[in-house]
Amino acid sequence: MLSARFAPALFGLILSGLMSLVVSGISTLRASGPGANLLEVWMGAWLMAWLIAFPLVLLVAPITRRIVQRLVSAAAEAGH
Repeated sequence: MLSARFAPALFGLILSGLMSLVVSGISTLRASGPGANLLEVWMGAWLMAWLIAFPLVLLVAPITRRIVQRLVSAAAEAGH
């Protein structure tokens, strides 16, 4: 089992992996259509996307948390 201190990185790893898998799959299917090598092309596209998505998620997560916190706080102050 991993230490709880790794939770944010593990969350980012799993989230970026799943999201890049789905998005690259849709994009690959639309670009190349169904074919014999679809899975091979998709996996190549997914790996490249994941290599970019994981560090990007780690980088933008703190910014996103602050934006969400401000939006939630603003709504709470407005009485919503």
